[in-house]
Amino acid sequence: MSSDRRTTRLALHAVAEQIIAGHQWRALGTIRLTVRPYGFSSRDLPTPPHRLAVDGTDLVVGDHRLALAGSLGALAAAAGVACRGPEGVYPLALTLGPDDELRVDAEAAGEMSRAWVLGDSVLRAFGSLHHRGGLEPVLWPEHLDVAVSLDEVNYGVSPGDEAIPEPYAYVGPHRRRAGEFWNAPFGASLPMSETSAAALRSFFEEGRTRARTDPFADG
Repeated sequence: MSSDRRTTRLALHAVAEQIIAGHQWRALGTIRLTVRPYGFSSRDLPTPPHRLAVDGTDLVVGDHRLALAGSLGALAAAAGVACRGPEGVYPLALTLGPDDELRVDAEAAGEMSRAWVLGDSVLRAFGSLHHRGGLEPVLWPEHLDVAVSLDEVNYGVSPGDEAIPEPYAYVGPHRRRAGEFWNAPFGASLPMSETSAAALRSFFEEGRTRARTDPFADG
């Protein structure tokens, strides 16, 4: 499963960055993507295709579905968009190039989408408690995580990365804190495997409290 997770994550990351976010950036001037029940999507776009979305193992282009297979460049061409990320916004991950083959495992993609959906739901509730008017979670193409930021602390859910191969939740203060809660170089992490909504809420709430009370790691 770990190899399937990695190849799937790299493929979804490339599609998010170089097909969806890149096209959206050139159309709307924003890279903010949105979590959907089985993946993620662009915002509404002003010209066809009016939406680009990942749904399971497919790329949805308007009313059409394209399998996430073949080369990244060929998929972009079939979707009618450039295979090019949002240049100048952040250092692009470029996990795959236009000639690289996409490999998406349905089980791994499902695991990631469930993590995003749960994270999106809990983050919305968390934001409504602690920020007037609430907070809209964003799926960021840079790291493929769904997240909000509050009082200089990031709260989110990642599909995994090279250091932590499975989906995980995180609390990442802009300035590191010291204490047993902070179990990762970036802050604190919690595996999403079998994590309930209640457990995830508790993790974010504890992270908020600890970020307010624990000393800075750098003194």
